[in-house]
Amino acid sequence: MILIGITSSIVEGGRLSTAIDNISAINDESVLPVILPNIEPDKAWHYIKTVDGVLLTGGGDINPMLFNEDPHPHLGDITPERDLFEYELAKAALAEGKPILGICRGMQILSIAAGGDMYQDLPTQYEGDLVQHRQRAPRGYRSHQIQLKPSSKLESIVTCTTMYVNSFHHQAVRNVSFPFQAVAWTNDRVIEAIEHHSHPFQIGVQWHPENMTDKQSKKLFQAFIHACTS
Repeated sequence: MILIGITSSIVEGGRLSTAIDNISAINDESVLPVILPNIEPDKAWHYIKTVDGVLLTGGGDINPMLFNEDPHPHLGDITPERDLFEYELAKAALAEGKPILGICRGMQILSIAAGGDMYQDLPTQYEGDLVQHRQRAPRGYRSHQIQLKPSSKLESIVTCTTMYVNSFHHQAVRNVSFPFQAVAWTNDRVIEAIEHHSHPFQIGVQWHPENMTDKQSKKLFQAFIHACTS
């Protein structure tokens, strides 16, 4: 059996929460999903020593202090405990070379942990016209198109250079730092995916494949699970 750590949100009433779809997406017969708590950041490194891979899940806004910015007027609710724990978790996974799949907020945390930054609010900070990044359709509906970089790891996994994805965000990766590179974009050129330049599977995607049933989403999770067994 392989252990995959799944990050969690802190919700009203002081409870930990993660969507069932996050668990179902990786609950292969060979996988033991483990929900990770948002506790002392230094314990994140011990978790990474234990698990075979980590799924950085979606959720609320990210504290801009992590990339040395003051809060934008349109910054939403933040959870400092989660931000600090996941930041250290991502840094530890990078240092230990563990497989990582970052989803939405998870991609943003992954990018920040590697030295990148982000838009705190796309509609007011992005220069240019935007497509709808907060869809009003059901979560499993593929809302807008993205273009993938040919010959990227992500393109080799989903086996296409153009696909449709869902979209639920007002924050996004802005500048990507080495060892990551941007490998997918919406038609407005907002970054939709990043990947490590040499690691077999350290990938972040801006959409929510855990809510989708298309073949590309299934291939992405299958590749992640396979990487965790290596």
